[in-house]
Amino acid sequence: MMQTVPTLPTIRTLLPEIIHQRLSMELSGTRKVAEAYLKYLYSPEGQEIAAKDGYRPRDAAVAAKYAGKFPQLSMFTVDEAFGGWQKAQATHFADGGTFDQIYAPGR
Repeated sequence: MMQTVPTLPTIRTLLPEIIHQRLSMELSGTRKVAEAYLKYLYSPEGQEIAAKDGYRPRDAAVAAKYAGKFPQLSMFTVDEAFGGWQKAQATHFADGGTFDQIYAPGR
């Protein structure tokens, strides 16, 4: 039986963790491989694989094909909701930020 999921807002990201690895890629010589991976990841073929594995595709044609698999969500970006990654990092993930206030190891 298919379960109804309420429409909730969700964050749309562009894989910022990959961006933070840029210096590491430059130093280790893996930049070309990483760029090829990202190019493939966002290609129609890569988006098709992602959708089959349960990841919401960004490609419009692939998203339309798998529309029944993913509930409609109100999307927003980190820039829109939190004023950008730098501000979100300082507010929520820096020492003493929101994450530290809600996280309890061992629970």
